Amino acid sequence: MEATLFRHRLAPHGYAVRQFHYHSLSAAADTVLDALRAEVLAQPAPVHLIGHSLGGLIVLRLLERHPDLPVGRVVLLGAPVNGSQAAQGFMRLPGAPWLFGPMAGEELLAAAPRAWRHPAALGVIAGTHSLGLGRLVGSLSGPNDGTVAVEEARLDGATDTLLLPVSHVGLLLSEAVVEATACFLQHGAFSATGP
Repeated sequence: MEATLFRHRLAPHGYAVRQFHYHSLSAAADTVLDALRAEVLAQPAPVHLIGHSLGGLIVLRLLERHPDLPVGRVVLLGAPVNGSQAAQGFMRLPGAPWLFGPMAGEELLAAAPRAWRHPAALGVIAGTHSLGLGRLVGSLSGPNDGTVAVEEARLDGATDTLLLPVSHVGLLLSEAVVEATACFLQHGAFSATGP
């Protein structure tokens, strides 16, 4: 629902926005990546990619695996690219590994920091309004959006990074996030004058 609202708000900025659906709890990573690659190749190039949370990690893995895809610009919204304290806390709950799913476990529990080496411009938006379930199951250190800490979302090599006072879900509901995303897609920076 939140992603649909984000898509409808971004479209008037001149973009033909498509939403990629996948089963985060049951689908294997290879299946999701193959389907997303096919979706990108089916669109007129260049294709801009926007990923929220786990979706951002899927975008990163797609471009690590297929760096030659015709991608324009990339925006990650609250994507825990450096692992997730909240996910680690959740995994300590009874039955959590069964509820988590294989793909989420692979991506969210990895603590190894990533770096952006793709030629496409990459923007990172992280929230600083600590409101979310992640605070209940994990110890989020430093500024966070209630699910993902700012330091978990920072990506070495990103073209531009923007912190906004929104929660993890709020990243998809905020008009300011939509405006910043549209600016990045147009200019390659969160400000029309550059990073």
